[in-house]
Amino acid sequence: MELVAIGEILAEMVAIEQGQGFLEPGLFAGPYPSGAPAIFAAQAARTGCRTALVGSVGDDAFGELCLQRLERSGVDMRWIRHIPGRPTGTAFVSYEKNGSRSFVFNLVHSAAGMLEPSQMSPELFRGCRVFHVMGTSLIAPGVVEAVRLGIRLARDAGAEISFDPNIRPELLTSSAIRETLGEILCASNIFLPSQADLEYFYPGVPERQAAALLLERGIRMVALKRGDRGSLYFDSGQCIETAAFPAEVVDPTGAGDCFGATFLSCLMQGLPPRRALLLANAAGAAATERRGPMEGASSMEELERRVAN
Repeated sequence: MELVAIGEILAEMVAIEQGQGFLEPGLFAGPYPSGAPAIFAAQAARTGCRTALVGSVGDDAFGELCLQRLERSGVDMRWIRHIPGRPTGTAFVSYEKNGSRSFVFNLVHSAAGMLEPSQMSPELFRGCRVFHVMGTSLIAPGVVEAVRLGIRLARDAGAEISFDPNIRPELLTSSAIRETLGEILCASNIFLPSQADLEYFYPGVPERQAAALLLERGIRMVALKRGDRGSLYFDSGQCIETAAFPAEVVDPTGAGDCFGATFLSCLMQGLPPRRALLLANAAGAAATERRGPMEGASSMEELERRVAN
C-alpha cells in the first residue's frame, strides 16, 4: 500500500437544524459512515491512491454500513477487525448558529477503542510511502500502542509519517492524550493542522511564525487548513497560499479529512504542491456541500472538473 491510515471507524448522526443541541429532543439524519481516518482513507482511494485502513468495527449494521462504503471507495480493508460483543463506534454532531460544532462520541468503549498492535504487521507497510495518523484516534492505550508500532514499521519501510491532530475537546480527557499528541507531532514529517490545531500547539503565535517553528523542529512540510480562507503550505523553500473554492455549505464535517487525503494523494502521484493544494481545496469544498461526513467525497475526475470550472 502507498498510504496507510489508522484509527476509528464509526457511524455518525447529524443534527438537521442549526442551534439544535443535545439537551432536548430533535431530529438527526443518519447513520452515515464516518470517522476521520475512514473519511481520509475513502477520499485518498477515490483519488487514485492505493490505500489501506487499520481499524475495528462491531459485528452490527453500523459496522456493515461503514465497510460497504469503504469497499466501494476502493480502500484495502484486510486490516480492519470485527469485534464480537462490541458496538461499532458512534458520534452525534450538532451545529451552533455561529458555525461551531459539538460532538457526543462513543469510541473508547466501542469496537473503535479495541484497535490493537496485533493488527499491525510489516506486510501492511510493504511499499508504503506515508503512514497517516489522526489525533482523534488516540483514545485508548491499545490504539496508542498500535500507532507507535505503526510509526516504527513505517520508518523501517522508508515511509514518512503524516499527522492531522484533528483536535476535539470532547476527546482531550487526560494529560496522557495531550502528551501523546505532542509525541506524534515530534515523530511527524508531514503536518496537516487546522487553525484550531495550530493554536493548540502554538497558542497566540501567528500562523507563519508557528509554521517556521515546525520546520525548525524537523517537520518537512506543513499544509494549514483555513476553511473559507483557503490553505497555506510551507516547506524549507517556499510558502504557497491558495484560495478557498466557493461552496454552499451544508455539513463541514469531513472537509479537512478530504483536503488532507487529496493533498497527499496528489503529491504521491507526482503533482507539485501548488496543484495538489488547489485540488485539495476543491475536495474540501465539495465535502461541505452534502450532509454526512463521507457523502461529499470526490474522485480525481470530479475535482479536475471543479477546478476547471
